[in-house]
Amino acid sequence: MKGLLLAGGHGTRLRPLTWNGNKHMLPIANRPLLYYGLEHLKEAGVRDVAIILGPIKEGIEEQIGDGSRFGVRVHYISQGDPKGLAHAVLCAREFLGEDDFLMYLGDNMLEHGAAPYVQRFAQGDATAVVGAVKVKDPRHYGVVELDGQSRIVSIEEKPALPKSNLALIGVYLFTPAIHPIIESLKPSARGELEITDAIWALHQRTGKVQVIELDGWWKDTGQPNDLLEANERVLASRPPAFFRVEGRIDHGANVSGHVALGPGGEIAAGATVRGPVVLGQNVRIESGAYIGPYTSIGDGSVIRRAEVERSILMENVTVDVPFRIVDSIVGRGTTMTERRHLPKGHSFVLGDASQVVL
Repeated sequence: MKGLLLAGGHGTRLRPLTWNGNKHMLPIANRPLLYYGLEHLKEAGVRDVAIILGPIKEGIEEQIGDGSRFGVRVHYISQGDPKGLAHAVLCAREFLGEDDFLMYLGDNMLEHGAAPYVQRFAQGDATAVVGAVKVKDPRHYGVVELDGQSRIVSIEEKPALPKSNLALIGVYLFTPAIHPIIESLKPSARGELEITDAIWALHQRTGKVQVIELDGWWKDTGQPNDLLEANERVLASRPPAFFRVEGRIDHGANVSGHVALGPGGEIAAGATVRGPVVLGQNVRIESGAYIGPYTSIGDGSVIRRAEVERSILMENVTVDVPFRIVDSIVGRGTTMTERRHLPKGHSFVLGDASQVVL
């Protein structure tokens, strides 16, 4: 079985974080989103993976390389402007050949990964296995309607009037029977080749498409709050062995709960850190600072005085302010300081689509 890991898209709902970078490289617990997808594919037994790249692909090939450190062999396929999930399969046709394959969305976060779906597909009686979960507002997803025997009644992409609350979650397993269907697809009203249209046609042709409801938690990390929730869930679910202290905790520091501290990092005397928290390499938490649960802080960052809780701070961030920062995402290289002379006020340099709550 081969794997497709999708890393295209513009990430418009995550701007300004994604103006100059790929959304799949945003960090969750100090690791890029895409790393989790690679690990989930490997854990499911997939070793030959093509990463589908869109127009914003900075950093992906450089950081992932040939995939050997993840235990997989990685190929790169350019999709150009994303024209739908089925278009990604079309772009990978030569790579896939006549093999079964697993398509996995790179901005998905699943507690148990793809392995349960691969195990069901391995039974050999399905032309496709897709994952689904009940959601509050299914209008933003592909929606599948089932009858009382869990048989497919309909599948629609982002319907205005959904017929069920069961949304597809971005885990799809196919036999090569899907290829002629995708090759004959017409663009939808959105101008895309919809994978939901292909799955519906495959179901009508074979009657052997299986929908497996999710066991465990799932996050579609399309918006800032989703990133924060995914960060919280990952930190809450990591085993104690994940939280290694490789830096220095000074005598007089107040550290409790599970805390990871990278090489060269320091938690100074008079600082307070309450886990679960992950601090990267060369991170300094200075005296008087407070780091609360569900926070991840990237390499090279320095926190002075401030209180930070349930937030994601990326690499080389400096925070030196006398107030509390909560439910926040701070981009790379950001400096937050206090104006210490009169007249006092707030001074900002903000990119397009920034959000500020004071």
